[in-house]
Amino acid sequence: MIRQLFVSLVVLGLAGAAWLYLVPGAPGVLARAGIELPFGPAPQEERATGTPGGAAGSFGRGRVSNVVTAPVVMARINDTLTTIGEGAPARSVTVTATSAGMLTEVLVRPGQRVAAGDVIARFDAEAETIDRDRAGLAADNAAATLRRTRDLAQSNVVAGSALSDAELADSNARLALRTAELALDRRTVTSPIAGTVGLIQVTPGNHVAAQAAITTVDDTASILVDFWVPERYATQLAPGMEVDVSAIALPGQVFRGRVTVIDSRIDATSRTLLVQADIPNGDGALRAGMSLAVTLAFPGETYPAVNPLAILWSGEGSYVWKVADGHATRVMAEIVQRNSDGVLVRADLAPGDAIITEGLLQLSEGQAVNVLDGPGGADASGAEG
Repeated sequence: MIRQLFVSLVVLGLAGAAWLYLVPGAPGVLARAGIELPFGPAPQEERATGTPGGAAGSFGRGRVSNVVTAPVVMARINDTLTTIGEGAPARSVTVTATSAGMLTEVLVRPGQRVAAGDVIARFDAEAETIDRDRAGLAADNAAATLRRTRDLAQSNVVAGSALSDAELADSNARLALRTAELALDRRTVTSPIAGTVGLIQVTPGNHVAAQAAITTVDDTASILVDFWVPERYATQLAPGMEVDVSAIALPGQVFRGRVTVIDSRIDATSRTLLVQADIPNGDGALRAGMSLAVTLAFPGETYPAVNPLAILWSGEGSYVWKVADGHATRVMAEIVQRNSDGVLVRADLAPGDAIITEGLLQLSEGQAVNVLDGPGGADASGAEG
């Protein structure tokens, strides 16, 4: 029993001696506890750990760290939107045959400019001409009969009912003449609008069915562009906004127009809004159906931009070190967007502020710094003097 106790005391003594001589700071721990040993290493002054509070909170305040800084610049985002749209003519008409018949001639060619009312094509109208002439003779005869009947009615030679019948016959004859003239007019196809003729889809000499397409006429004095805008821009859109349009087929050329129509609802699937712009096209350079790049300018949002090397993280989030009056100050910086040349942040920073990019690991709040390169060097020198 006594032997075991002796062995235990020896082991404890050896362990205590090993802790005292091998563990750094062990003498200091005993000294703070009020235990002073007549032997062993002397206690050494501990270095502060840099933790908040007490002596630790003063870590680094007595020394100057060498750092490199970069200035804060302001960057704007969401100020430009480029999207793809498709051009369409301001007005477009498909010219069709109003009645069936033999096509005798086409008086226009593809690409030709026509005015409203210009003749596009003519159909065989021999039967309609005969019907018109017959209706004309009948109308003339009915008119002459009406005149005679009126003269006789004034002399009380005929009854009033005979005059009414003559008037009715005259009205019917005139209506029949108008019907015949309308049928004859429809044998001539005219352009309802001014514009450019498209491909001719029929050939003279063929029988063409009623409502068959003959050609198209596009009014391209201006081009309408339909394009989709992301939902986040919906509140910034307004009729009259300027847009710039460019076409792959016309490199280097930019056409300017204005927003004319904004859809009343956002597409639930794509979360986008349909917008239409009107682009003047007096020289005819743009064609209907072209794929067009549409660019719109918005006020955008401005944020401070810092060097990516300046961003650090803590339990509270991302932050940067700013040099103020020759000392390091931590500034919380919420990341908004990462770009290749900088990081946009939401932070209490102003243009030109000196942000530390090198020498970050040994910094603490309020520590004096020596700026080796970058803005803020004059402040640091003043602090040292």
